[in-house]
Amino acid sequence: MSKSVISTDKAPAAIGTYSQAIKAGNTVYLSGQIPLDPATMQLVEGFEAQAVQVFENLKAVCEAAGGSLADIAKLNIFLTDLANFATVNEVMGRYFQQPYPARAAIGVASLPRGAQVEMDGILVLA
Repeated sequence: MSKSVISTDKAPAAIGTYSQAIKAGNTVYLSGQIPLDPATMQLVEGFEAQAVQVFENLKAVCEAAGGSLADIAKLNIFLTDLANFATVNEVMGRYFQQPYPARAAIGVASLPRGAQVEMDGILVLA
């Protein structure tokens, strides 16, 4: 099976040895997105704004792959403070409709660049 790199300037450029996403067959593996503004590569301020920016970044990569957030089958959410769980659920509700993707929400000690939230996922294209 061939693999192809998915890349867009509408999401933050990779800041390490990874691609924004890799497509293998009809499956797209989305790298973790933190709340960097793709235009400035600076972290946005405030948890809700960070959650929105992460979803916007994921949306841009999904669209570059020929899909949308609705095509995400599995979403992983990493939070530095699980007290923000209700807020991330509320923000997620703005971007997804039922049936919702399978999901994990994981508390972590820290994230790159001091981000409060990071998300990655698996997209399945029709």
